[in-house]
Amino acid sequence: MEWAAKSSAEQRPPVDLRTDVPHSARIYDYLLGGRDNFAADRDAAGSITADWPNLPKSMRANRDFMCRVTRFLAERGYRQFLDIGTGLPTSPNLHEVAQAVDPGSRILYVDNDPIVLVHARALLTSTPEGRTAYVDADLHQPAAILESPEFAETFDLTEPVVLSLLAIVHFIPDDDEAIELVRRMVEPLPSGSVLALSMTTEISAPEEVRRGVAAYNANGIPLKSRTEAEVARFFDGMVLMNPGVVLVNHWHPDAEAAKVADEHVHMYGAVAVKP
Repeated sequence: MEWAAKSSAEQRPPVDLRTDVPHSARIYDYLLGGRDNFAADRDAAGSITADWPNLPKSMRANRDFMCRVTRFLAERGYRQFLDIGTGLPTSPNLHEVAQAVDPGSRILYVDNDPIVLVHARALLTSTPEGRTAYVDADLHQPAAILESPEFAETFDLTEPVVLSLLAIVHFIPDDDEAIELVRRMVEPLPSGSVLALSMTTEISAPEEVRRGVAAYNANGIPLKSRTEAEVARFFDGMVLMNPGVVLVNHWHPDAEAAKVADEHVHMYGAVAVKP
């Protein structure tokens, strides 16, 4: 198995998990049935789902979207994946999906939650032919990602890279700031690279999502719902793949996605190619 020579997870001193403060990644873990969360996360999740009862179903639909997008792109020859806002390890992880198609696939995970850092080893279980690595950073730090040794060691920039920003950009409420950060991540990637993005929308359940977004903000976690047109702006200058910006359960649905009711899915998703 090929590991990153030294992931940033291995180089940093012990971290403060801040177990008294709810974190979006740990709330996500709890609502998907995980165990890597704390009382503050569970309390926040309870108050949020009291207003947003279908949030766990929407989160699962988004996780399934990640699997379908990764498999779709891997089957079409993409072998390099940059996943920002990775979250806690939840099988199947992105590298497991990609390497099931081609064991030589290479994946770089990026997250800034201390507990994800603690569990980063679980994300580094590459096939012998491929590679996985982890960087402790976030989308607000494009240079820290793009200039990291792990980035240079994982990717061959003569070949396209898939940039995966799933359920992360909606935590940046300012549209201009969010679009600029995404642009800065896409800009150095070669022609033919792909942006896969998903974020919260209220189109399928307006009142429920508005209440839920307010509950996230009340728990100290900024979250913004966006319209189809607002999501489409993130892909300016790129070529959207069919079917464009849609609820994630409508993006190349498999049999399971086809069973999910739209009113339970509160995420837009889209995939586009850099010319």
